[in-house]
Amino acid sequence: MQLYPAIDVQGGSVARADRAADPVAAARALAAAGVAWVHLVDLDRALGGERNDRTVRDVIAALAGVRVQLGGGLEDPPDVRDALGWGVARVVVGAGAVTRLNELVKVAGADRLGIAIDHQGSPSSPLSGTERGTGGEDLVERAVEAGIATVVYRDRERDGTLAGADLAGAARLLGRGADIVLAGGVATLDELRRAREAGFAGVIVGRALLAGRFTLAEALQCCG
Repeated sequence: MQLYPAIDVQGGSVARADRAADPVAAARALAAAGVAWVHLVDLDRALGGERNDRTVRDVIAALAGVRVQLGGGLEDPPDVRDALGWGVARVVVGAGAVTRLNELVKVAGADRLGIAIDHQGSPSSPLSGTERGTGGEDLVERAVEAGIATVVYRDRERDGTLAGADLAGAARLLGRGADIVLAGGVATLDELRRAREAGFAGVIVGRALLAGRFTLAEALQCCG
């Protein structure tokens, strides 16, 4: 199972850090630790605010040799094209892009795209930003039909709270032909172990590392 340490950029700093933290310095530390992937999000952009394009590009540059998965308000072909031009390995688009998946695959290639399920409620409940009736399970099926293998499942209510990840809800999306990456609320090493045993392809961890719930080395060991 792949560990994705997260860097969420907000207002030019690392979001949810106890004190102002430089995201470029955080990126250099992760690169020095030898991580394989980093999950990077422009949180301001995701929330409809001012974009942090310069900071995001600087973070990507600081992660030379590390594969970067970029998300946060990316849904249109120009957004995806720009992100790939910055050197990311994978662009994670939002559920609102569900009607444009084939177009986005032509722009990026299916292996460089992922799609995010950001939801509240069960995986089968309708997702914001999609046409009526589209739920998490439907979106996974559409992604697979378009050739996209990576789906990020994030519980919005738990994200950044250390309340524990929605393992049970996310597990409903396993076995549908996509690699499911769990995100939102991960707080313990036991959750990482259980996610690996359940068959998740990856786990995104941010706040737990910032808060010192466990170390990066411990998380990497749990993920195998």
